[in-house]
Amino acid sequence: MRSHVAAIIALVLPVAAVAQVPDSLPDGVTPEMIQEGAQLFNGLGICMACHGPDAKGTAIGPDLTDDEWLHIDGSFEAIVSQILAGVLADQSKSGQVMPPKGGSSLTDEQVRAVAAYVWSRRFASDS
Repeated sequence: MRSHVAAIIALVLPVAAVAQVPDSLPDGVTPEMIQEGAQLFNGLGICMACHGPDAKGTAIGPDLTDDEWLHIDGSFEAIVSQILAGVLADQSKSGQVMPPKGGSSLTDEQVRAVAAYVWSRRFASDS
């Protein structure tokens, strides 16, 4: 199963973003969701404006590719909830607000796709 998931993800994510793949994806997450989330992260979702195009963080937004989570446990559902809720300035490492949905007009389904991409970044070779 692991090799099949890795092969599917390798087809839909940029080569630099693929390496170690967990034994399984979270319930409800598909490789197609991860690909859509990557596009949204760097497009309509405007996530890259604060977290960088590779999700490795900037002075404004933290690195989303490591195992350090400031407010959540890093699980897929927790990432979804964090994106939906945002982060208050006094809870932010940089002191910057992250508005709900990052200030974007993403639908809840699109938020889940972005969360799938962010969750998957922890397993990427360039992390």
